[in-house]
Amino acid sequence: MNNKTKILVEGAVMVALATVLSFIRVFRLPWGGSVTLLSMLPVVLFSIRRGIGPGLTVSFVYSLIQFTQSVIDGLFGWGLTPGILLACIFLDYIGAFFVLGIAGIFRKKNLPGWICGISLAVTLRFAFHFLSGAVIWHSYGELWQGFSTENSWLYSFLYNGCYMLPELIFTLVGAVALLAAPQTKRLLLPEE
Repeated sequence: MNNKTKILVEGAVMVALATVLSFIRVFRLPWGGSVTLLSMLPVVLFSIRRGIGPGLTVSFVYSLIQFTQSVIDGLFGWGLTPGILLACIFLDYIGAFFVLGIAGIFRKKNLPGWICGISLAVTLRFAFHFLSGAVIWHSYGELWQGFSTENSWLYSFLYNGCYMLPELIFTLVGAVALLAAPQTKRLLLPEE
C-alpha cells in the first residue's frame, strides 16, 4: 500500500472512531455541548502523527460529520435567521472542529510538544464556541440562566468552559496514556 493510501485509510479510521466516541457522552448540557468519551483524541493524534496538513483535512471531514449530526438533532428547527444560522454553522461546527487539526503543530517536540499542540487545538475550539455563545446564543443566558445581555461574554465563558475544560483534560489524559505506553507509542509516533 502506498503512503498516500495509507494516510487516507488511517484518516478515515480516525474520523470514524472520533464519530463513534462522540456518541458516548459523559454528560450533556441543556443548550448544546457535552463531555464525550475522548471524541477529539483520534483527530488530534492523527494530526500529531501525520502533520498539520493531513490533520486539518481529517478535522475538516470530522467537522462536516459533527454538523450533519446537529442537523439530525434539529439545528434547522431552532428558528434562526439565515445569517445567524450560517454564523452558527461556521462557529459551532465547521470552525470549532476544523481547528483540532493543528494539534500536530509541535509534533517534533515529543510529549511536551504534543501536550501543547493538543491544548492549543482544544483552546481554539473553545474560542469558537465562546464567541458563538456570546454573539449568537447570548439570549439563552438572559432567558434561562438569569444573565443579562451585558454578561453574555461571562455566561458564554462559563457555559462553554463547563464542557470544554473536562474535554481538554480527558483528551490530554488519553493522549498521555497512549503515548506513554510502549505498545501504542510506536504506533502513534509522528511520521513524515
